[in-house]
Amino acid sequence: MSSIFWVVAAFLAGALPLAYWLGQVALGVDIRAYGDGNPGAANVFRAGGKGWGSLAILLEFLKGTLPVGLAHYVGGLAGWPLVLVSLAPILGHAYSPFLGWRGGKALAVTFGVWCGLSLYIVPLVLGLAFAVWLAVLVVEGWAVLLGMLTLAVFFLVAPPPWEWWAVWIGSLLLFVWKHRADFARSPRLDRGILGRWLRPRKAVSKS
Repeated sequence: MSSIFWVVAAFLAGALPLAYWLGQVALGVDIRAYGDGNPGAANVFRAGGKGWGSLAILLEFLKGTLPVGLAHYVGGLAGWPLVLVSLAPILGHAYSPFLGWRGGKALAVTFGVWCGLSLYIVPLVLGLAFAVWLAVLVVEGWAVLLGMLTLAVFFLVAPPPWEWWAVWIGSLLLFVWKHRADFARSPRLDRGILGRWLRPRKAVSKS
């Protein structure tokens, strides 16, 4: 199969608004009316709770994993064709033709892409990084940015194939663009246990 086929197939797989459709079919709601207004899994959590939200995350994860994994391990793609196939589901989710070229922030599908590329290695490192930074910071965009930079540090310690760096750069740029409104806010350390622990304490008056 040609590289063009894999890229188009990966884009269309990523573009499928599975979380949005799940909200419509199972919950009878437009999940874009919840939370940040995006058609992603986070708003299925808000609309339907943990069970439906977890299913939405799994579906969005798979639409990144399956096309990239098949192209990589079955189709034998490498080099720039593999990079394009890896970025295609992320772009498809972020700019879905099924939703008027609008979409979500592409976090779950990005984890799926990394699973297709690296199996468990990058999803594990990135998941831990995101978990820590989301526990520390109020603003999601800053947590995502620092999570990606943490992954870059891991790549410097354990150098990956160059294709992984290219996918990292592409997904980082998309994350920054999709979270651009968050960067107008300061990255305050006051959410969760880690945030409270790391936040500077006020001096106690001796008077």
